[in-house]
Amino acid sequence: MHIIPSFDVMDGRLVRLRQGDFDQKTEYPAEPLELARELEAAGIRRLHLVDLDGAREGRPINLAVLEQIAARTRLEIDYGGGLRSIPALRQVWDAGAAMFSVGSVAVLAPDEFGAWVERFGADRFLVGADVRNRMVAVHGWVEQTNFGLFDFLTRLQNLGVHQISVTDIARDGELAGPAIELYREILAHFPDIQLVASGGVSNVPDLEELQAMGCSGAIVGKAFFEGKIPIQYFKVFSKT
Repeated sequence: MHIIPSFDVMDGRLVRLRQGDFDQKTEYPAEPLELARELEAAGIRRLHLVDLDGAREGRPINLAVLEQIAARTRLEIDYGGGLRSIPALRQVWDAGAAMFSVGSVAVLAPDEFGAWVERFGADRFLVGADVRNRMVAVHGWVEQTNFGLFDFLTRLQNLGVHQISVTDIARDGELAGPAIELYREILAHFPDIQLVASGGVSNVPDLEELQAMGCSGAIVGKAFFEGKIPIQYFKVFSKT
């Protein structure tokens, strides 16, 4: 299982939002490139880069951060935020992203997303399913849809998309532990999914439990930035 640190970027700086709320922002002093290089040295191989400005503006904004990290590390970067067209995907690809992290388009515009998959390949997408009471939310968790999570996952599998991150919105940024029972249920129904756990990861035992149940990755944000999961542990975990 990959530990996948999340870099949420606003104005080129690292921040965290509580449950996606731009009015509840915590800023961190680390420089993105410097921290990315430390993580790589600690055995990390993947990075989740979220362009918060891009999510608000509807187009990639923090491409300079992506370009710097991609050029000066070997991290496999999935980039999300503002990806609403093929030209935007091409911009991000040219800047060095290995994968595209998308959510709302895959839910609300399935035909358009299908065209993206056909153009770039299903293995280039990490689709994020943000859920509240087993129903998918979109547009930064603001809008609740009538799409059930399992119906959405079935649709993605039919497109050949298998790398999927699932976030229990109520747990994100709360350090309350991941949605263990939900992930168990997903893996039982969709054994071919490469499930990336997201939201609520608070300590090393959480990561060990996610690995034991068969998750392919775990996105960590607040727990890392606030020292709940020390960087020294990443090197140990990367050898397991």
